[in-house]
Amino acid sequence: MPAARLVVAGRASADGYPVRMTVTLDPADDRASFSAAVAEMPISSPLQGWGYGEARKELGQEPLRYFIRRGGEVVGAVQLLRKRLVPGVSTLYAPRGPALTDLDLLPEVAQAIRGVARRTDHYLTIEPPHPIFAGHSASQDDLEEEQSRIPARHGPFRRARTEQPEHTILIDTTPDLDTLFAGLHKMARRNVRTAERMGVEAGRDESFEDFWEIFTATNERSSLGAFPRAYYEALRREADQDGGEAYLVLSRHEGRALAGGFYIALGDTTCYLYGGSVRDDRPPQEGEKRKDAKAPDAFYWASIKDAHEHGYSTLDLWGIPRLLDESKHSFGVYKMKLKFGADRYWFPAYDLSLSPLSPALRRALRLRRSYLNYRSFGTTDDVL
Repeated sequence: MPAARLVVAGRASADGYPVRMTVTLDPADDRASFSAAVAEMPISSPLQGWGYGEARKELGQEPLRYFIRRGGEVVGAVQLLRKRLVPGVSTLYAPRGPALTDLDLLPEVAQAIRGVARRTDHYLTIEPPHPIFAGHSASQDDLEEEQSRIPARHGPFRRARTEQPEHTILIDTTPDLDTLFAGLHKMARRNVRTAERMGVEAGRDESFEDFWEIFTATNERSSLGAFPRAYYEALRREADQDGGEAYLVLSRHEGRALAGGFYIALGDTTCYLYGGSVRDDRPPQEGEKRKDAKAPDAFYWASIKDAHEHGYSTLDLWGIPRLLDESKHSFGVYKMKLKFGADRYWFPAYDLSLSPLSPALRRALRLRRSYLNYRSFGTTDDVL
């Protein structure tokens, strides 16, 4: 596919004429060089890594990768997923992307993407991996005020609904471990110490079967959906290459895995994408009731330590409710994560229309999503 080329007016030169700049999208065919470019960008995410796109093939999505160049210099990289909805109708999606040197490139990138889009591509959704600070507190004083800090548009891109969780907790793992532990909520510190006294072992683990048992049990308990198992297996295999990592962290008590998560990492960031916990229903070794070993707390602390020890400066806990209200289906997950980090951030999404039919298509997809939410949770709101 030829490179998409755009010539735009830049700042004025000394003689009053505009400086001409060219942005190109050049197809990326080598996974190692593409993933290296994504990892090196200051605005980036592991979801833009080659392996994430390869795993999405299991869901029927087609990954498209491009280097973003200006004057021969690589100033970004973008992985687009083409989703075919019905014959002749598709959309494009950049999961937590594109990876860029500067957000100011987005208007130019938009025009370049128009040059590579097919007639069947009706709109593009991007999720720039540039976190916007929301707050450092357990409560949310004013959701509208927090949202007002988010730009309504970037050039032709307009604010839209995200596919990945929009609201999350980010943990800076660069301090030493003593400082990190001291920064936990006092209940988390107490529970981690209890887990250690009870012999809980938590850390990286190779047992996909044990993770899968925890993950599926959590989804069933919370009425959450999941992709086919083949997708998660492909993600673990494909994202664990070319400088990136895909790994499991499990928390075990007396050999049984009771909590765990699936992570992908690239560059300086690691993301907790999937996971959960199960109750220990084994009979107690003594007494009438088995004591709570606090395995989930041990799991989160092990995840923070692991990120620190492997040089990932940011741990993304991946998803808390938009509205921090106890009535929300996922509020319990938020309370657990809050014990380990309180810095909340927004990752907003933006849409770019590629067809006159895109507004109608987006409305139809929003209605479908609302219907599925209502059928599963009794509300049209998203879980997060």
